[in-house]
Amino acid sequence: MRLTLRVLSALLRYPDEAVQQAAPELAALLADDGVLNPAQRKALAPLIDSLEKDDLLDQQEAYVALFDRGRAVSLHLFEHVHGESRDRGQAMVDLRQRYEAAGLEITANELPDYLPLFLEYLSTLPPAQALDELAHPGVILAALAERLAEKGTPYAASLRVLAELAGAEDAAAEIAPADDPDDLAALDAAWEEEQVRFDVPAAPGAAAECPQAAAMVSRFQLPVAERSAANG
Repeated sequence: MRLTLRVLSALLRYPDEAVQQAAPELAALLADDGVLNPAQRKALAPLIDSLEKDDLLDQQEAYVALFDRGRAVSLHLFEHVHGESRDRGQAMVDLRQRYEAAGLEITANELPDYLPLFLEYLSTLPPAQALDELAHPGVILAALAERLAEKGTPYAASLRVLAELAGAEDAAAEIAPADDPDDLAALDAAWEEEQVRFDVPAAPGAAAECPQAAAMVSRFQLPVAERSAANG
């Protein structure tokens, strides 16, 4: 499980020389770890091949255009929960503290809710706990997989595999907005069942939060023992 999570983290991070140089070994690492089935590994092959063989500057330009220009497929998980509300700041602090407690060092330019960093954190945990924590943002992972598939990008396979590991592979069809995937208000409306609040009241005029995703964030903030009790 540890190797699989680290490989998936590498596949989803901003492509650089280190990722490109490691790409030829990634498929073998996934096979050796034995977590993914052959169909899942085959689905990841086009992305691994692209990271290995395509021009690095072209890869970087495509990555920025895909993930960093709008929120629809942002790899920052809290974008799909808090947006720019002040609740996001405290959630970031709490998640950073969990990473530091696990011995994960975070550089100044990395936000705690960046999915590749979250996967690095999960790779430090026992397999059962890692899968349990991966399930918390499962509804978001499934939505991202659906949106990326619509864009025809090989990155969709990584999110689909993560959603399957999280046990949320069918959730995207229920929550992905039909019209404008960049409209977070539409996403909130699709998810909304009742208003969910945290310790800090939402800013006036803030959009309603997704109950499933909000619950995921609240579980992020619980100590492991308390979270296990809540899940039980």
